[in-house]
Amino acid sequence: MLLPFDEAGRGRPVVLLHARPTDRTMWGAHLPLLADAGVRPIALDLPGHGDATVPEAREVAPWTDVLDTLDHLGADRFVLAGNSLGALVALQAAVTAPERVEGLVLVGYRPHDQPASPRLQVAWDAERTALAAGDLDAAVTAGVEAWTSADASDDVRAHAARMLRGRLAEQLAHGEPPLAVDPLGEGTATLRTLTAPALVGVGEHDMPDFFEGGEGLARALDAGPAVVIPAAGHLAPLEQPSVFCTLLLDFIRRLPEQ
Repeated sequence: MLLPFDEAGRGRPVVLLHARPTDRTMWGAHLPLLADAGVRPIALDLPGHGDATVPEAREVAPWTDVLDTLDHLGADRFVLAGNSLGALVALQAAVTAPERVEGLVLVGYRPHDQPASPRLQVAWDAERTALAAGDLDAAVTAGVEAWTSADASDDVRAHAARMLRGRLAEQLAHGEPPLAVDPLGEGTATLRTLTAPALVGVGEHDMPDFFEGGEGLARALDAGPAVVIPAAGHLAPLEQPSVFCTLLLDFIRRLPEQ
């Protein structure tokens, strides 16, 4: 499956993978900033998000779709940058094709087998209850409250709401597509095989789950301490695009030349 994409600039490819409640438009402010800095940002819609409609009953392997789309775009080697779901898919792609990945920048990661905090469970329950009642407006409101911080601007919240509404409407209409077997397996053993340089981050106001998940991921990847992105929640790159781009570009400048 070739994924819908937006790209800009020329230079080292930097693949931007969005969070679960969003789509590739979360990177709209990042594309010109990164292109002006001399890299080639590529923002993808993951299967079931944005314009990446999944045919009924099709098993999805987002990591494979990402790699196939990058083949199509002529990007042989690249940096992967992901937020939340995007961080997970970046890791899945990295263990599937480690020779192609020059670096990893991962924000808002939590392994699926990590028990949910009360705060995260409340957020999940609010969304599920609203969806079960067919109340899309309430589900969107719950999601915006959960995934953005009190510091988020009205524009950021409105953008998050539009993306979340599209994702939840797709979920209500078609359900969740079945996933292929996760190449990460269980535990951190597979992650520890990755040798690409990595940076792990978390929003200052994100839930404790993602601080814990980020710290564990940073240890597994030998990435040093997780970086805290100030005045941001779970969708830290969306809330703080300039700060995120500065972190990403500083990381890229420390990589060996292509």
